[in-house]
Amino acid sequence: MKCIKMELGEPDASGRRSPKPIKGSEYMIDVDTVVVAVGTIANPIVPATTKGLETNKWGYIVAKDESGLTSREGIYAGGDIVTGAATVILAMGAGRKSANAIHEYLSRK
Repeated sequence: MKCIKMELGEPDASGRRSPKPIKGSEYMIDVDTVVVAVGTIANPIVPATTKGLETNKWGYIVAKDESGLTSREGIYAGGDIVTGAATVILAMGAGRKSANAIHEYLSRK
């Protein structure tokens, strides 16, 4: 497998630093099998099929607060579709907060 070392570049207008290759740092690793397990983009199905659901420039759903409330009444979101790739623990926490908010929402109806 051919690899190259990376470093973080300068921050862009949003303050995010993106990786950039380090020139001349290429190297090889002998491997039998490589498994790629990287999610790189937000799944566009829900935003594309739910009118009025606000997304950011990367296609992630915009949540108004920690409850996961979106731009659509009664629709909540959490986890990677809001934050981008993160840990399972963070997604579980978001799910718990949204579940409580959904319970409150349904109890008022």
